[in-house]
Amino acid sequence: MKFNDDLTACAAIVERADPLRFRAAMAAPLAARRVLFPLYAFNIEVARAPWVTQEAMIAEMRLQWWRDVCDEIGKSGAVRRHEVATPLGAVIAADQAHHLDTLVGARRWDIYRDPFEDEAHFDAYIDQTAGSLMWVAASSLGTADEVVVRDAGYGAGVAAWLQAIPQLVEQGRIPLLDGTDAGVSALARKALTRLEKARQSRGKVSAAARPALFSIGASAAVLEAAIETPSRVGSGTLPPLDRFALSWRALSGRW
Repeated sequence: MKFNDDLTACAAIVERADPLRFRAAMAAPLAARRVLFPLYAFNIEVARAPWVTQEAMIAEMRLQWWRDVCDEIGKSGAVRRHEVATPLGAVIAADQAHHLDTLVGARRWDIYRDPFEDEAHFDAYIDQTAGSLMWVAASSLGTADEVVVRDAGYGAGVAAWLQAIPQLVEQGRIPLLDGTDAGVSALARKALTRLEKARQSRGKVSAAARPALFSIGASAAVLEAAIETPSRVGSGTLPPLDRFALSWRALSGRW
């Protein structure tokens, strides 16, 4: 199967902006890359929409553009011509567009400087962003248990969030409900527990769907470091998320 210009463009976007998921996608079978690259490129475009402008209204409009794309896919109609939107519409089902629309909606938090309302709000944000992306990817590739995938997505999502704390703080955001050492450690422990729970149920994720979880990589190591030395979060000295033996995971399927 050859990549057309749109898929090649999606791959290039992911390679530049999300090296971890690019590596994970490249470790997947070729047919799976046709699904993963548009999804991951979509995630990049949505994630950076709130950050490319200081004008909240413009950022809202950028996110609404992607919500409109999700609406078009959800209605099984014609999807607007765009190097990411067009191939995305070709690889996800109409019902999956709802999950991606929820992902876009959650990114509205990134536009403003308000803190999370409570633990439920924070958990929903991680689940609707990292969790929904992983679930749509997995369910597009093969059979998988949604609870298992979302538990894995939460663990990986919190690990990535902790990595981003210094940059978020620099941008004037309030990224944690409890930024004390105890609060950071508790959050990391909760995320690690969900990740370990998901890994204990690997059998509920089919071989075909597993490439969607390859990007979990070193998430456990990041969470363990945050539990042991919470100050590494604020100092930006957590282990890198992309330092893991991807080839072994791809061969064994043990994400």
